[in-house]
Amino acid sequence: MPDTEQDPKPQEAAIQAPPLTGRPSTYTKAKAREICELLSEGVPLREICRKDGMPAWRTVYDWMAKDEELSTSIAHARDLGWDAIWEDCLRIADTPCIGEVTIDDGEKLVVRREDMLGHRKLQIETRMKMLAKFNPKKYGDVLRHAGDAENPLVVDVMAKEVVTSLVKNIEMKRQLQNAG
Repeated sequence: MPDTEQDPKPQEAAIQAPPLTGRPSTYTKAKAREICELLSEGVPLREICRKDGMPAWRTVYDWMAKDEELSTSIAHARDLGWDAIWEDCLRIADTPCIGEVTIDDGEKLVVRREDMLGHRKLQIETRMKMLAKFNPKKYGDVLRHAGDAENPLVVDVMAKEVVTSLVKNIEMKRQLQNAG
């Protein structure tokens, strides 16, 4: 006789979570090479990422977090890019930038064409300050608080003279207090 007894709990269908899907990655080695090439020319990452067909800058950082080789390549490209920015400073310094300056002499407006020296100086100074922040060892000002083998730091303390002077000062203050 067949078993007519049923399970008191009906069989529940196993619930499966939907597969985790998202937007497919746009990462390709060619795109990574293109990003590194532009970085090595001194183009900032956010400017690169504003171009058509390029990923968002956060996406590039996500790729770097997942791929150590890409992270190393980008770091190397940035280092080359800093050198490109440095060379750009020399180009700016050596190339006059002619512009118009308007001067109001009280009676009329005078327009003169001249080298925009202040503008060029600002461009160079801005780049130099950025480079000093990006890589202070290579592009920053050297500030030494200690000597080196060729120029040792010498601290000349005349402790005896300083102590003698302090003692005399204290004695004079006591004499003035007692006399007053």
